[in-house]
Amino acid sequence: MAAMLCGFTPPPQWLPITAQWCLAPERCIALEVADTPEKQSKGLQLRPPLPSLRGMWFPYNPPSLARFWMHRTPEPLDMLFVQGGRVVAIEVHTAPCMRLPCRSYGPDQAVDGVLELAAGQAEALGIQVGTAVRIEALGSQTAP
Repeated sequence: MAAMLCGFTPPPQWLPITAQWCLAPERCIALEVADTPEKQSKGLQLRPPLPSLRGMWFPYNPPSLARFWMHRTPEPLDMLFVQGGRVVAIEVHTAPCMRLPCRSYGPDQAVDGVLELAAGQAEALGIQVGTAVRIEALGSQTAP
């Protein structure tokens, strides 16, 4: 807490690529997996823009009402809310928010995961509500 009061800003989080979502055999999104509450709270804060076919996956077990914000996230994102292997809601081009208060995003239903991509990627990849989602763990971790 003292670090926050003194203006200390923690470094961005870089997680290894440990999963993928293949939309087609030759078109897979490489995913960092934020699988703990600490990793989920940091997310993509303070990160430079994500390249195409890269994202961060936030799994929830059990499914939860997920509300995401863009606090300290300098680049707009597309957020895909997933339940039961399907996209159930999409928030596109979510606006960066460097100062509180920040808007929150998310559907009014429990989800078992949220996928963040660079803004515009959902449309570019043809992802829409109802699109099937199958996140596959990778056999070995790769650097971000």
